[in-house]
Amino acid sequence: MSSVAVDTRERWTSTDSWLFWSFGLGMLLENYIFSLAPVATGWVKVPKVLDQLMLSWAPIWLIIGIIIFGPIADRFGRKSTFYLTMALYAVGGIILIFAHTYVWILIALALLLLASGGEMNTIMVASHEMMPRLHRSKTMMMELNFINLGAFLLGILAVISSAWNSSETFQKSTVGVALIIVLFVLFLARTRTPESIRWLMRQGRREQAEAEAIRYYGEEQGRIRLEPVQKRIEQPSDSMPKKRVSLGLRFYVTLTTAFAGSAGFGLMTYTLAPNFFPKLTSTIILIAGATGFFSGFFGLFGDRWSRKKLLLTGYLGTFIITVLIYFTLGAWSKSLALFIILLVILNVFVNIGYLTEDALKGEVWPTHRRGTYTAIVRFVSIGLYIPTIYISYAISLKGNMVMNIIIWAIGLTGALLWVARGIETGKGVSIEEASLE
Repeated sequence: MSSVAVDTRERWTSTDSWLFWSFGLGMLLENYIFSLAPVATGWVKVPKVLDQLMLSWAPIWLIIGIIIFGPIADRFGRKSTFYLTMALYAVGGIILIFAHTYVWILIALALLLLASGGEMNTIMVASHEMMPRLHRSKTMMMELNFINLGAFLLGILAVISSAWNSSETFQKSTVGVALIIVLFVLFLARTRTPESIRWLMRQGRREQAEAEAIRYYGEEQGRIRLEPVQKRIEQPSDSMPKKRVSLGLRFYVTLTTAFAGSAGFGLMTYTLAPNFFPKLTSTIILIAGATGFFSGFFGLFGDRWSRKKLLLTGYLGTFIITVLIYFTLGAWSKSLALFIILLVILNVFVNIGYLTEDALKGEVWPTHRRGTYTAIVRFVSIGLYIPTIYISYAISLKGNMVMNIIIWAIGLTGALLWVARGIETGKGVSIEEASLE
């Protein structure tokens, strides 16, 4: 008697499409809000004594949001956390539209940045848990590329604004409309997506997990999505032959690469460009954003390529180009064409490292602590970036370049260590294998 083969693969569904677009728009909104902070504070006259505070206002409130909502996502769930961050976005957006003093603008930005920190952290956690195995890496990287898209769009707006000299009212109205549109789409999407099935199963809420899976994916796909989680719970990873990677190693690698990505990003775009080509700053930001966005499409191969090799390529390439920039300062400072060429090459490698480490730091943790551990890494790495803002303003231009070389060298040590002693989390590896659960 012949038997009929049963398809046990996780197939892409409409629920996955809703998830992808909601995650991508969430990433874009996070970058939009973060980049908006210095622009918004320029809408009103800010006391001179607060100039230094303005430099760090965005990262300070971003990391507060990260460290608050990371544990909340682990305690109350990924979907519940999204509703909290969307509520904060709505309140902050309304206050910003009607704010006419720097105090109210700072309050609005604080609320928006709190939401941004929690939103992005939860996306980085939920995407790994909820996307189909064969699409997990590429969807994570392409969602992260929405951050580059945000930078690209902001670059376009900056160029247009510089040409049109847009008024404060116009800019505030644009921000408000954008927030309302994105929030509406996010709310619509999140009413059509489930709670993380893996989180529910690890919380011991099996009946709810089964109900969510079948409701949103259908009977067949729902059972397929549940099977690997249930199997790993019944057969813990300790009983499986697998290379062990300590929490200490995982924290060192993710912290060093994340810190370098945060502090080292924008070497030429935000530090050197204003010094040598101040009239073209908006154009240079546009070029950097476009380079990041278009090079980010390498993420489409995220499920085929090695995460370890991509991480090393990004950080080694960035380190080498940074050193090259340092030793060729005399040449490119006199040639805009050479500057742009170096800017494009640098941002390609920066982007490879950025998308790869952002994917890595959300996937190597156990489900019940994924939100918290990811938040700790992001809190510390972005927190360490804040002092570098003040240091960069206190030292010479050449000192800034040396500091960036050191920062990328720190990130490179993490990438090298992961290649030597880490595990492969790309190439279609399941989230259970990547997290060693």
